[in-house]
Amino acid sequence: MANQVSTRDQILSLLKVNKQLTVSEMANQLDITEMAVRRHLNTLERDNIISTTLVRQAMGRPTNVYYLTKTGQEMFPRNYATLTVDLLRDLEDLNGKEVVEQLFERRKERMKEKYGSRIMDHKTLDEKIAELARLQNEHGYMVEWEKDEEGNYLFKEYNCPISEIAQEYPVACKCELSLFQELLGTDQVDCEVCMATDAEPHCFYKIKPKNN
Repeated sequence: MANQVSTRDQILSLLKVNKQLTVSEMANQLDITEMAVRRHLNTLERDNIISTTLVRQAMGRPTNVYYLTKTGQEMFPRNYATLTVDLLRDLEDLNGKEVVEQLFERRKERMKEKYGSRIMDHKTLDEKIAELARLQNEHGYMVEWEKDEEGNYLFKEYNCPISEIAQEYPVACKCELSLFQELLGTDQVDCEVCMATDAEPHCFYKIKPKNN
């Protein structure tokens, strides 16, 4: 028996196809009550997957219409990673591997410039690592970090938005390691586990204080 599509997913699909809809329109298309629709909409709006705006009508009171946010749009399948890998392969065929490596190096420098001011605002390594975790989380890396008994920092990323690209081009991981070292001002950053190359569910960095 085919899996039933949840009401939540049906609502998202309706908004994807129709761009924007009222509660009444969604309830009619799904053949459920408006109250049932609103329950799902409240959760989706709380999670920033949808948003709402007030639209004036020719007759009657203004009404709320709902639409997908950028976060909601990104929930639908997109083939960015495959396209990027294909383009990088073409670039490598045309201009050599060195050009691809230069692209990742330029990306690292852009991120260093973008992240740098926020990291440099902090004095201690604790504060810098906490800010780095916040920055990575803003970009979808799902970071957790802690200090071990020896005073080392254990920095784990449970998601990597570019993991499929890094599987083909490990230089992406090399550049991230270099980025962390430069932002934190220490070369004692080791990548002990990499989800792109080690088939593990997370990337694991160990960061040692300079006096270790």
